[in-house]
Amino acid sequence: MLEIRDWGTRSYPDALAEMRALRAARRRGEIPDTLLLVEHPAVITVGVQGAELSELPPGIPVVHVERGGHSTYHGPGQLVGYPIVDLDARGRNVRGFVGALESLLVEALAELGLRAGAVAGQRGVWVEGERKIASIGVAVEEWVSFHGFALNVDPDLSVFAAFQPCGLDGRRMTSVARELGRPVGVEELRLPVRRAFLRQFDAPVVPLAPPRPTPSALA
Repeated sequence: MLEIRDWGTRSYPDALAEMRALRAARRRGEIPDTLLLVEHPAVITVGVQGAELSELPPGIPVVHVERGGHSTYHGPGQLVGYPIVDLDARGRNVRGFVGALESLLVEALAELGLRAGAVAGQRGVWVEGERKIASIGVAVEEWVSFHGFALNVDPDLSVFAAFQPCGLDGRRMTSVARELGRPVGVEELRLPVRRAFLRQFDAPVVPLAPPRPTPSALA
């Protein structure tokens, strides 16, 4: 059985701390495989392949993390998913796990009539093989995954253009709203992503946990 927790909007440091705690709890068998859905205030995260801070746009908090990949941007209008999944029970296939994340995002976008897909040699989800609409960067410790994917629903794409997200020209980043040519809110993607996650990981549908209020100190 899977669990899905909807965190609403939470600061990145707060979400990161709890995500790490949940990874440890999954390793101890205290929780089932779990998908965390969240929207972050503006932040740039830098993965293990990194980037020099001088190359990043000023004025946005920067957090170095243990996930794979380069730097990327999270902010309003982006749906972020953190799958806390026991890969030991799934054959320890990290590449297959990343492929499943790509597939679930492709399925979710198809529900809105948007065709997307994976590109050989490039992580993430792309439109027409040219425009990146979702990024994936995972970490695995003790064969339990954390970190995950970021789907550009309708974020400020100009931030991506100010640096090289995922090591790419930021002008190659796109969004659901841009591709569909209409306003699209994050809420419109929550249910399609949830359904696709459950299909990919073969679990019955369970109720969404309600969003947790953001502590005032982190608002």
